[in-house]
Amino acid sequence: MSTMHGDHNGGLSSTAEVLDFATACNERGFKAFKFHGWGDGNADAICDVVRELGKKFGGKMSLMLDPGCDLRTYADALKVGYACDDAGFFWYEDPFRDGGVSQAAHRRLRQKIKTPLLITEHVRGVEAKADWIVSDSTDFLRADPEVDLGITGAMKIAHLAEAFGMDVEIHGCGPAHRACMSAVRNTNYYEVGLVGPKVANYMSPPIYTNGYSDQLDGVGEDGCYPVPMGPGLGVEYDWDFIGEHTTEVYCFD
Repeated sequence: MSTMHGDHNGGLSSTAEVLDFATACNERGFKAFKFHGWGDGNADAICDVVRELGKKFGGKMSLMLDPGCDLRTYADALKVGYACDDAGFFWYEDPFRDGGVSQAAHRRLRQKIKTPLLITEHVRGVEAKADWIVSDSTDFLRADPEVDLGITGAMKIAHLAEAFGMDVEIHGCGPAHRACMSAVRNTNYYEVGLVGPKVANYMSPPIYTNGYSDQLDGVGEDGCYPVPMGPGLGVEYDWDFIGEHTTEVYCFD
């Protein structure tokens, strides 16, 4: 489960609210919890959340942190990385305000902390991601069938990672993402996001039938989301809903 960025208006506004939401997710059966921090890049506030999550959920859920490139300085990224080490986090993702593209910065950070880095969400193409592996700048690769040249591109990235003994994590959620995950050995968690205690997953509108859902209530008793088994990506579209909410149409000949 992957949260929205916190705000200061009652939506994951404090450490206590993040812990409450993590508790609710744990009770639903989720096996992992990822927090995105706050957009102001307050390293001390994020460190507090990280350590409290580790105290309460260490050994119960895998924990991840994704500051979304909001931390202001290398010192801030290092401070938060040490907190992730103390709390036993599963991975630490895109800390810097470089936009997630500097190999040198992440290699330097990787040499100082123990928590594995998950980078390359903002790096496009199998060749560019290969450079991150050979430069020792990340521990995991990111792949996304929506922005990494489709399902074919995402699978190439997965095979690239496998060739180097590395895991690849699929970014985001959707029918194509589930199809990719079902075909990849070296991957760990399906990312249901972005959600919060008062916000549904806006990235997954109700355009499917047959019970397909990427909302919190779609998780199974086993803590997993099922892979649709129909033709193609396995889903059927609710064309009535789509038609009622269509605002513009593009035709490509």
